[in-house]
Amino acid sequence: MSYIVKSKIRELAKSLDISISREADDVLSAAVEEIIKKAAKRAEGNGRKTVKARDI
Repeated sequence: MSYIVKSKIRELAKSLDISISREADDVLSAAVEEIIKKAAKRAEGNGRKTVKARDI
């Protein structure tokens, strides 16, 4: 499952005059997943079910 909008990533890449490989898409998605999981643990550790900016 992908956690990024690939068209938006491509749009950003185009504005930077670069290309993004499919492999990079997968790595970006995995990074987003890991960030969310860590933030969720931190929120839970603070007695919340809502992830806030400070958790990230």
